[in-house]
Amino acid sequence: MNGATVRELHLMEDFEAVSLLYADIWGSEPGDSPISGEIMRALSHAGNYVAGAYEGGRLVGASVAFLGEPIGTSLHSHITGAVMGHGVGLALKMHQRQWALARRLTRITWTYDPLIRRNAYFNLVKLGARPEEYLTSFYGAMDDAINGGDESDRVLAAWYLTEPTPSPLEVTELPTGAAHRVLNREGRPEIAKTDAETVLVDLPDDIEALRRTDPGAARAWRLAVRETLGDLLTEGARVVGLHERRRYVIQRTASHP
Repeated sequence: MNGATVRELHLMEDFEAVSLLYADIWGSEPGDSPISGEIMRALSHAGNYVAGAYEGGRLVGASVAFLGEPIGTSLHSHITGAVMGHGVGLALKMHQRQWALARRLTRITWTYDPLIRRNAYFNLVKLGARPEEYLTSFYGAMDDAINGGDESDRVLAAWYLTEPTPSPLEVTELPTGAAHRVLNREGRPEIAKTDAETVLVDLPDDIEALRRTDPGAARAWRLAVRETLGDLLTEGARVVGLHERRRYVIQRTASHP
């Protein structure tokens, strides 16, 4: 993990350092961090998960999670932030996994923005998590450097810890007959109707840059993926993988041809 050391945090000074790190990552003012040191202190004291990743004694990432339902089986990872390009996010997730297994938990859930390609790749391919639910504007509009005022649609991903080795959801060859519901047409989404059993939903090349340079196009992507991926998951379809790091591969169930 490139020398990153991950440990649980218990001191107020550590929680305050995490809050400042999160503010820097999300581009918000120090007093408007995504989570305060006081909340982390309370969660940790109540037996939940708060951990930091360090390189050379410097805080480079952190993760906050709390126990969820079904009680005694599930941990919900609320927020994880890390310096990019250091393998810190993976180190945090593996530490979180071991923490959960030591408490006989069987799954970890978290939400992620389905439009951010690197997050989709990390969750589905690097970790083998399964997208289970589409959550429309889960946190409302979020006006920070990452979300840019966009509505906070999220996908709930589940990581099943009882699998000896989670299967990465990377698709190298598309099934015969796979068809697009959303196609990336010169940077904008194009929605098509299809009755194909395997459905493809393209993603924008860089939604975070698009939110800064072309908010209208970013909004079009949000609505297109909400209408397609969101509806398919609601119908019971399953995301079976990611193809070329740029499109979801979705399998319809037999009851939804």
